[in-house]
Amino acid sequence: MNIDYTLYLCTDSGLMSCKTIEESVEKGILGGCSVVQLREKNASSLELFQLAVRVKRITDKYDVPLIINDRLDICLAAGAAGVHLGQSDLPCAEARKILGADKIIGVSAATPEEAAKAQADGADYLGVGAVFTTSTKTNTRPVTAETIRGIRSAVTIPFVVIGGVNSQNITQLYGLGIDGAAVISAVISQPDITEAARIMRAAAEKLK
Repeated sequence: MNIDYTLYLCTDSGLMSCKTIEESVEKGILGGCSVVQLREKNASSLELFQLAVRVKRITDKYDVPLIINDRLDICLAAGAAGVHLGQSDLPCAEARKILGADKIIGVSAATPEEAAKAQADGADYLGVGAVFTTSTKTNTRPVTAETIRGIRSAVTIPFVVIGGVNSQNITQLYGLGIDGAAVISAVISQPDITEAARIMRAAAEKLK
């Protein structure tokens, strides 16, 4: 599965500068976002399903994979490309049994041990963080450059960094073997989402 993880956009309807999630996703993709994760913690199952169907129309139009946060059922029902699982979600190995070989599974990891286990359990990629302080999640575990190097040594699968990453501080992460940056407010909270994504994309390309 050849996925471009360079700029990985996570949605958050409470943070976006435009009216709809669909609009924020399309503007982000036009600026260079290469993966989209639908992450709407407060939506009901019905709302999330309907939203996933609408967002998938946009991601399909640009041939960008749509990942659903946590919810295997929504992923399958909406025909999304895959899911992203946290350490307290359904284990990756069990998710793989349900989703089969063709879906993308991402796993959050903050230690080399978690990363190695996720890879062994069939994860396609990792979300590593929080690399900087972030306002969007309160229960984050800080990850240092040393930890990132340890994770890179522990796994061969791609990983993106997440947690307060923006076009300024991302330079601190260059040279660590990271495959991409996951962003929320650095793109969707900005007045011009497409331009913010373009700037972020150029910065993220220097990670590799």
